[in-house]
Amino acid sequence: MGEHFLLEMVDITKEFPGVKALDRVQLKVRKGSVHALMGENGAGKSTLMKILIGMYKPNEGKIIFDGEEVTFNSINDALDKGISMIHQELSPIPEMTVAENIFLGREPTFGKSGLVDNKKLIEMTRNLLESLEINIDPRKKMGELSIANTQMIEIAKAISFHSKLVIMDEPTSAITEKEVAQLFKMIESLKKKGVGIIYITHKMSELDEVADDISVFRDGKYIGTDTAKNLTRDDLIKMMVGRELNQIFDKPEPKLGEVILSVKSLTKQDYFEDVSFEVRKGEIVGFAGLMGSGRTEVLETIFGVKEAESGEIFVNGQKARIKSPQDAVKNNMGFLTEDRKLTGLFLPLSVRENMITVNIDKYINMGWLNGKRVKKDCEQQKQKLYIKTPSIEQIVENLSGGNQQKVLLARWLLKNPDILFLDEPTRGIDVGAKSEFYNLIFELASQGKAIVVVSSEMAEILGLCDRILVMHEGKVTGELTREEANQEKIMQYATGQAKMAKKLHVYNNFEQTVTANKIEIG
Repeated sequence: MGEHFLLEMVDITKEFPGVKALDRVQLKVRKGSVHALMGENGAGKSTLMKILIGMYKPNEGKIIFDGEEVTFNSINDALDKGISMIHQELSPIPEMTVAENIFLGREPTFGKSGLVDNKKLIEMTRNLLESLEINIDPRKKMGELSIANTQMIEIAKAISFHSKLVIMDEPTSAITEKEVAQLFKMIESLKKKGVGIIYITHKMSELDEVADDISVFRDGKYIGTDTAKNLTRDDLIKMMVGRELNQIFDKPEPKLGEVILSVKSLTKQDYFEDVSFEVRKGEIVGFAGLMGSGRTEVLETIFGVKEAESGEIFVNGQKARIKSPQDAVKNNMGFLTEDRKLTGLFLPLSVRENMITVNIDKYINMGWLNGKRVKKDCEQQKQKLYIKTPSIEQIVENLSGGNQQKVLLARWLLKNPDILFLDEPTRGIDVGAKSEFYNLIFELASQGKAIVVVSSEMAEILGLCDRILVMHEGKVTGELTREEANQEKIMQYATGQAKMAKKLHVYNNFEQTVTANKIEIG
């Protein structure tokens, strides 16, 4: 065809001990276009991107960038050529400011003295953030920012390199709808400047908004490429998972038991107030709402991560005193946290060690760890959850995001809690792995477990839950049964519109009554 590509990755192969991560894959990205990269966790997307930015060296294959064959031995090599990346797993330096994080290693200095010109650094950062319509103080410490704002700073940092190619790995996984719209505006602006974008996402709804071309990988192999307008959602799912996926949510009829968890008037100042709800055995209760509505904080407070100002928690009808996560675990609770790397996993440890951390007492007898029993149970979880790893001795940091999430779930399955909190359980996980996760959740509920789910994905909340509580600005504004719930109703409650509509309805009824009475009197 003779078409000029900004990037060509040809026959890339990468092998790790015991696994072929990439098998002669290819990727071609046009200048000024968004090329979406799709595939299940473990398909090889992240490995290919790490090769592109110089973190890994391929065993075979070549990279042609802007018409020149290149070899990158480090991230700096890739940056120097004009390739930058927004990583899915956030890695800010918490004690440094926003400005220091963005321009780390590129700070303006006073001539040859080498001393950082802080005034100019703040000014550069402020100009960058204003140009991207990001309203964050450059002097604020990164550790003080929300996950959403941290993600926006990561995006700003990648754009600050003025790269020819920007890789965006799950850039919307932790940001609000308003910020997503902002990001899409940035992407359009970059495209007009001729910048190529590789866009990795598991949210198929985003493809209609941003993608020009789509490539699909499966099990480390290249499956195919086409323009976004030529590929339906069904086509993509079939390419990604290798089979038809007619129904992701195959939810069985729930068998509800008695109330196991009861929360009454729970309040945590600045986060939420007067939250009350119940969960029965075998029931899946969802918390919906926009980011910052207080959903995660409710779960964290019940689990003892945060301390409540007031309110009561009852487990099996008995008042529970939960001041710490240890207290929650003693009350047969488990918690799959939102940020697997920050608050979930011990990254330098093995899959096996991560699985048994909460439940290690179970395997100790007379001061000795029963290694044989540990191995048996961990291998069983590996098989049950389809965790893709050559061995349970593999360092967990080396696993894909979806498989890391499965390791965390395995940890709680080994503990066998009666009440399980799941905060954004499928964040950053592909459609095939999501289907497996949902089936596991349904299976746990059928065993009589009480499950509370926080999710920002509307389809997930509607597909998983028997009952949905919606929060807005720290308050529960609505409660819907599975039959009542739909996207429109949830969004009305999540944005406070339902409350306003209700007030207006009452006011209109009052007005009509007064008018009718006046007419009767007249």
